[in-house]
Amino acid sequence: MPADNPRCQLYLISPLDVGGDFPARLERALAAGPVAAFQFRVKGVEQHEAARLAEPLQEICARHDVAFIVNDSIALAKRLKADGVHLGQDDGDVRDAREELGRDAQIGVTCHASVHLAMEAGEAGADYVAFGSFFPSETKASEHRPDLELLSRWQEVFEIPCVAIGGITPQNCGPLVTAGADFLAVCGAVWKGDEAEAVRAFHEAIAKAPG
Repeated sequence: MPADNPRCQLYLISPLDVGGDFPARLERALAAGPVAAFQFRVKGVEQHEAARLAEPLQEICARHDVAFIVNDSIALAKRLKADGVHLGQDDGDVRDAREELGRDAQIGVTCHASVHLAMEAGEAGADYVAFGSFFPSETKASEHRPDLELLSRWQEVFEIPCVAIGGITPQNCGPLVTAGADFLAVCGAVWKGDEAEAVRAFHEAIAKAPG
């Protein structure tokens, strides 16, 4: 998931319920415009069931050349031969993930509002770092509120791509793009309405952002 695009890219995060008609919704979202990555995020589901739910979504991502990233679980990412894993601060070590998943895996780390945590992740070999929550989020509660300056500062000093996350919508994403976010991680703004319309709205907002 390299940040080789001149503009910020979309990183979709799944809702917790990925059964039912969700594969069709994912297909619609990915057909609506370029998406860099899709994070498979389910909670309280044993690994065999998670793998069953992931299979059709992984196939859809492969058809659209979208990186399939597993949230939290190095073991599930390995089982699925996923493109990578996203680790929270308590979900495992980057070095362990690299050893288990191989050198080509995309490994991301949640760093809240801390440049120090992001630097540590980068030194351990992370491919990207995620900062947030920039806005109040119904998807995942967080007391961390980084400011826009953090993104600008990170871009000035470090080469590792950064992801902005937390309550991001087409209406509020512009300043994050201008400040230097390489990716916008979005969930509720896409899946709580018309997913194709939302993806198009994000692309329009990214294109209009100054800078």
